Amino acid sequence: MKFFNIPSIISFFIILLALSISCSRAEPTITFGFISLVYHQDKDSDNFVERYTFFVIPDDEDGLENLEDLYLYHDGEQLRWHLKSSDWIKFSKDDKEWIGSRSISIQDGENLPRGRFRAVIINKGGERSSRDFIFDGPQEPRLPFPAFEINDGFYAVRSAYPDNHLLFYNDRGENIFTIKLTALEGQLSSLVYPSNARSVALWAEDTEHFTSVVTDAISLR
Repeated sequence: MKFFNIPSIISFFIILLALSISCSRAEPTITFGFISLVYHQDKDSDNFVERYTFFVIPDDEDGLENLEDLYLYHDGEQLRWHLKSSDWIKFSKDDKEWIGSRSISIQDGENLPRGRFRAVIINKGGERSSRDFIFDGPQEPRLPFPAFEINDGFYAVRSAYPDNHLLFYNDRGENIFTIKLTALEGQLSSLVYPSNARSVALWAEDTEHFTSVVTDAISLR
C-alpha cells in the first residue's frame, strides 16, 4: 500500500491553481468610444474630403501596452480599417487613456458611409472583444465651409460653426498648439502661440452633430 504525503499533495494543488490563475486569459474591452466626421479642404478643388475621427477608451488587465490591434468595420459596405499599436494616436483626458485615429478615410476621396460600425480590439495574446457604434451624421455639410485668412499680422475668420479653433503646426507639419478663438478676427500676436509654429489652420466644430471642418494651413512666415 502506498502512502501519500498530504501536505505535499496540498502544496501541489496550490501551485497548480496559482499557475492556472497566472496563465488565465482575459479579453480586452472597449469601455467607451466615438466617431465624428471632419471635412477637410481639398487642395485641388473647391470641394472637401471626408475623414472620420475615431477614438476608444480601451481596458486590458495587463495594461494598454498589451494591446496590439484596433479595427473599425462597416459591415454593410464591407469596409475595414486597421490600426496597429505603432500607428494609433494616444492621448489622456480626465484620467482616461484614448487610442484611435483622425484619418479614417476611403481611397479616391469618396464619401464615408453612415450607419452602424463595429470596433474590435485585440491584445498580444490574441484575445479580443467588440463594440458597436452608430454614426448618422449629415450626408452634406449643414453649414457653409468657413473661410480663414491672414494679412499683415491679422487673422480673420468667417464661420457659422459654433466653436472655432486655430491649429498651429511646426515645420514637420505636426500640430503643436491649439487655441479656441474668442473673437473671429484680431492680431495673431495676441494669441501667444509657440515660437516654433510655422503654419496655422482653422478648425471649426459643430459638437451637437459630431462634425467639424479643417481648412488648409497658412504659412506664418
